[in-house]
Amino acid sequence: MKNLASLLLVLTGLSGAAAQAQTKFQTQAATISFFSSTPIEDIAAKSLRASALVDAGTGRLAFSVPIRSFTFRNGLMQEHFNENYLDSDKYPKATFAGTLLNWSAATLAAPGPHPVQVEGNLTIHGVTRRVRVPGTLEQQGNRLLLNARFSVQPADYRIDIPALVRDHIAKTVEVNVAAGCVAAP
Repeated sequence: MKNLASLLLVLTGLSGAAAQAQTKFQTQAATISFFSSTPIEDIAAKSLRASALVDAGTGRLAFSVPIRSFTFRNGLMQEHFNENYLDSDKYPKATFAGTLLNWSAATLAAPGPHPVQVEGNLTIHGVTRRVRVPGTLEQQGNRLLLNARFSVQPADYRIDIPALVRDHIAKTVEVNVAAGCVAAP
């Protein structure tokens, strides 16, 4: 089996890169942020506590973020987010599990960020939906950098916005993901 793996590395031009043999990467400190803009108010929040696991060999990946880890500039906004909108006690995490589409681990041999598409299940507020997300993936030594930007509609995840503040929250929220994963032991 070891000889077969070595042969595949030579055939794909990866034989000189020892770091390429590592395919599993992880972090407990990925950044996930979101932004909602309306003429009345902008809402922004960020979490630095998302977990990510990527298997560059198979193209499978997963993310998990504690809902209460999102911080806002305004404490009252954060309280309403957790208690009134996301029901953080009942639904403590948002998760994503998916696969890189048309993926080949050989892609990481070339320098620079590589555009990717990921398809998988995004679960927020107890609702799971199939999504396709564009992003970039880049290997730098024993680190794998992932970035993605996509939109989420709160209504798709049964997040009820009271009529009183409905005009303060956009119907579509922009989500940004940035993860610097290191080689998993």
